[in-house]
Amino acid sequence: MPGGWGRSLVTIGVFDGVHRGHAQLIGRAVHRARELSVPSVLMTFDPHPAEVVRPGSHPAQLTTLRRRAELVEHLGIDVFCVLPFTVELSRMPADEFVHELLVERLHVAAVVVGENFTFGHKAAGDIELLRELGTRFGFTAEGAGLVSQGDVTFSSTYIRSCIDAGDVTAAAAALGRPHRVEGIVVRGDHRGRDLGYPTANLSTPRYAAVPADGVYAGRFVHRGRELAAAVSVGTNPTFSGRERRVEAYVLDVDEDLYGEQVALDFVARLRGMERFDSIEQLLEQMERDVLATREALG
Repeated sequence: MPGGWGRSLVTIGVFDGVHRGHAQLIGRAVHRARELSVPSVLMTFDPHPAEVVRPGSHPAQLTTLRRRAELVEHLGIDVFCVLPFTVELSRMPADEFVHELLVERLHVAAVVVGENFTFGHKAAGDIELLRELGTRFGFTAEGAGLVSQGDVTFSSTYIRSCIDAGDVTAAAAALGRPHRVEGIVVRGDHRGRDLGYPTANLSTPRYAAVPADGVYAGRFVHRGRELAAAVSVGTNPTFSGRERRVEAYVLDVDEDLYGEQVALDFVARLRGMERFDSIEQLLEQMERDVLATREALG
């Protein structure tokens, strides 16, 4: 972490998804930093703390670190600071976490976090302790309320459950934009091309939050272009497939994209994954899926 600056305002969290709740908290942090004329620093962790504290429990990832950095920069954050989350860090007492990381390294003038924020060994520190330590070390601490709509409180956990159920519309409402899955285009078995529907087969990051099996209308993002796509997630039951795949049929474009880094924005769920008795039935359905994709994307 750069130590050569003066004081700073810090907001801390995993911020996976950078959803509407996060956006409100970050907006508050950016506003406070401007009032204090100091840089705003967003401190996040990698890997997810849950994976270090309970190996094997890494939650599905809504956004890659690079995407997170991009999104928070758009929201006005000056410095994106990634702390490697280690067993040592997980065992650091709460007061030591504040003194070593916030006071010594970031010269903190103010901290803005969610009101349910916890920190330090066994999550012993909370917003009250942060305020007490602030009085001792000369910084202010502010807890921002959670954001909800109706009876839904926006959280990364809620959004993961929406995606897991294939409800990409509800996920988008909480994220403030469609859910995105990134990946590299890899070689498939060319079955789509043989059927007249060539697909880009995505190899996704290890923990990526991939929606439930089914067919979706989406946008295929490649080098700044957003192209309409019908996206299939599943195992290809018509061909007795076993391996779960994410494949996109990009409408009106036929390019060789092997090896390219691309992203898929999931806009609407069209149907569940079905097994067809004949190739003809499958082709008829694919035609309907393409029409439904055009409709869903307007």
